[in-house]
Amino acid sequence: MTAASALAGPVPIHAAVSTAVFSLRADRAGRTALYVALVPRTRAPHLDRWAVPGRWLEADAEVADTAEAVAAETVGVSPTHLEQLAVFDAVDRSPTGRVLTLAHWALTRGTDREGWNVRWFAVDRLPAMAFDHAEMVADARTALARRLADPAVAAALMPAEFTLGELRAAHEAARGERLDAANFRRTALADESVQDTGTVRAGTPYRPPRLYRFASPDHAGTAGPADVAPVSYTHLTLPTTPYV
Repeated sequence: MTAASALAGPVPIHAAVSTAVFSLRADRAGRTALYVALVPRTRAPHLDRWAVPGRWLEADAEVADTAEAVAAETVGVSPTHLEQLAVFDAVDRSPTGRVLTLAHWALTRGTDREGWNVRWFAVDRLPAMAFDHAEMVADARTALARRLADPAVAAALMPAEFTLGELRAAHEAARGERLDAANFRRTALADESVQDTGTVRAGTPYRPPRLYRFASPDHAGTAGPADVAPVSYTHLTLPTTPYV
């Protein structure tokens, strides 16, 4: 510490909570892709750039509760899965002062909420991003890809029933790379949490593919629907966009 900084006193540090919400959607070519919900900056710095939604952390608020509320406010439904990602703490990450962002990532399915202040973007085609939020989305995607082997996480992203091709497409979208279909099928069928429903996908012009579902974590090895409890939240308002 220099003499000048010592005389200036301690620098105030602000804390924000941001949540990158992911969902699987069809891209322009009809392929399964991973999308993230973003909100536009409505003030400087980085006016009109896109950002991971978030808010300032209030003195009496729990971090996890705030992260859940941000996700729910953004997409209009409670997230099916939520995890803490990391603390983004670079000294110069905000021109407005020292700000720490407690970043999280969340999953949702079955929602297409969009408006002037919420838009879904393919993670492979992000717009111009504010602050270090492009890095935040990339790190969150990496975390999701790593955790997708957990049936509880995969069940939070997939529909209740799915084909093995759809499950492979989800893994490919999260990882950003193609996977060998035969190897993936062998691995999936060896997983006790992936249960054959005994039914097929009707209405296809070719051989109907078999449908699968995730067994409840408490009943692995027995057929049954996925049991994923939604994350609760306490209120629903319009999404906010903190400085970082």
